[in-house]
Amino acid sequence: MAVTRLVAATDAEALADVLRRNREAMSSIEPQRPPAYFTAKGQRAIIQDALRRYADGLSFPRVILAPDDSVVGRVNLNEIALGPARRGVLGYYLDAEAQGRGLATESVAEIVALAFGRLGLHRIEAATRLDNGASQRVLERNGFTRFGVAKDYLRVGGGWRDHVLYERIDGD
Repeated sequence: MAVTRLVAATDAEALADVLRRNREAMSSIEPQRPPAYFTAKGQRAIIQDALRRYADGLSFPRVILAPDDSVVGRVNLNEIALGPARRGVLGYYLDAEAQGRGLATESVAEIVALAFGRLGLHRIEAATRLDNGASQRVLERNGFTRFGVAKDYLRVGGGWRDHVLYERIDGD
């Protein structure tokens, strides 16, 4: 049974609730966000942009669903490049209350299947902070291989942070 589906404008309130509840816990792994980001209106704008990029073939934005079909997070394939690269960049977040149930692992597995099947991509990349062991385990369970560390990769948690880089190649 699928644990993800395409994000919809009607998911804005549920996503805003997840983000507000997890704001402090995610502060060390997320960029600083304006207050509007944590509102239904802000999420609706983000969803509309994601759906525009989806229509243009640049993104594959999905929500993660709990067994009761409630929205508990997002999983996205962004920066999709076709042509000779045929790659995308994976990102995801999950409500702390829904963690430890395999939902992140299953949602990443679904995105991998969509990326290599429906989208015909060759490569998926992902990055995690050095200290984000839980996210690294999700990637490794899904066949991603660690291939390096990027110094000052993203500005998250109030400063530039090194990240572990992961890749998954179609057929691995």
